[in-house]
Amino acid sequence: MTQQHSDERTRIRAAMDRLLTGQATVSNGSLTVTALAVEAGVHRMALIKRHADLKNEFYERVRAETPQVPEAEKRLRETVTKLRQTIANQKAEIEELRQQVTCLTLASAVLTLQQDQSTAPKSEFDNVLPLRPLEH
Repeated sequence: MTQQHSDERTRIRAAMDRLLTGQATVSNGSLTVTALAVEAGVHRMALIKRHADLKNEFYERVRAETPQVPEAEKRLRETVTKLRQTIANQKAEIEELRQQVTCLTLASAVLTLQQDQSTAPKSEFDNVLPLRPLEH
């Protein structure tokens, strides 16, 4: 093993420790191979090709030492939250529309009754009802 190779491995291990303790100095601190490479100051492909064992060790440590939720699960949870909010909004909108339908139905009934009363024949006396309908 060359001195450069040994130096890279030392820097990668130190970068692993910094990332896993949340003390990143150069990278964004995410627990990814890209952040590890940036933190260690090595090219990402060197980490993947030359130091594949360290890459695997890093991911094993991430799984073992951090209570990480997989990215796919995070996205699904966000989607479920958004969908639940959409459902709640739609239920509220449906309830509001039902109330509007009830109000409009009552208003229609009142207007129909008023129209019927305005076109009904008027009698001189309030207590007299025609025996048969008047023909126009």
